[in-house]
Amino acid sequence: MNINKVDTHIIPFEFEYHSPESLEETVKLLEKYGSEASILAGGTDLLVNMKKRITEPKHLVNIKKIAELNGIVETPEGVRIGATTKLRSIEKSEMVRERLPVLYEAVRLMGSIQVRNMATIGGNLCNASPAADSAIALLALDAKTDIIGQSGLRSIFLSEFFLGPGKTVLRRGEFLTGLSISSLPEGSGSSFLKVGRTSMDIATINIATFLRLRKGVVENCRIALGAVAPIPLRIFRAEDYLKGKAISKDAVEEAAQIVSEDIKPITDLRATAEYRRDVSKALTRDALTISWERAKGRR
Repeated sequence: MNINKVDTHIIPFEFEYHSPESLEETVKLLEKYGSEASILAGGTDLLVNMKKRITEPKHLVNIKKIAELNGIVETPEGVRIGATTKLRSIEKSEMVRERLPVLYEAVRLMGSIQVRNMATIGGNLCNASPAADSAIALLALDAKTDIIGQSGLRSIFLSEFFLGPGKTVLRRGEFLTGLSISSLPEGSGSSFLKVGRTSMDIATINIATFLRLRKGVVENCRIALGAVAPIPLRIFRAEDYLKGKAISKDAVEEAAQIVSEDIKPITDLRATAEYRRDVSKALTRDALTISWERAKGRR
């Protein structure tokens, strides 16, 4: 492990730089330094915040050397994506396109190619932005997060990972190692839609949906929205409404109405709460309709 004191003109304060080469080393560092430590993976947000002195960690823990944190691999259930995997690698992965198309649709709209070449999926999720495109797609896929810490490994659903803007369930000494995702089954379809000033902007509102149909009846359903609450949000009441019902325009319309009632939008620089509530209904209708059409084509 490399440890260096760093004080540069680029970062306007002194910090200690650590470069662990194993998961165990990383856990020990995070346990030792606690809130004084920040993990460096892609650095697209962290380094900017450090330059602006929004955050001033005394210890920077670079996890890029840990091989098992990077890559996309096939599993018996589907796909596992390491936490330091670049967004661009996910976008270019044939496995992701074929098995997790909604994730591909979301990731390709995230920032510029230059940003996607640097940013990691783990960093994007651990930032816990309410508008994160990747989080919305992964919620629709019912992804599980793999977490390591002093007590060992644990896995929780992504729907339980976020606590608030910038806040996650990660405890002292813990960090995200990757994501486990099931492939889309037969008879299912998914979609991702986003509203913003441009496709690469932070979303004014975004949505991802998943439907599995059996003989025209909704067997399973997931609906996730971003920028409509303090965290990326599953709308469980709308999902429960659709499950067991014959899919129809009326059923989709009612689910969209439930979504518009259950979100908790705010007014900010990008949009008013009223606008987000209105758009959420239209986006839900469109996203469910696309998922419905795609499900019919996956028999």
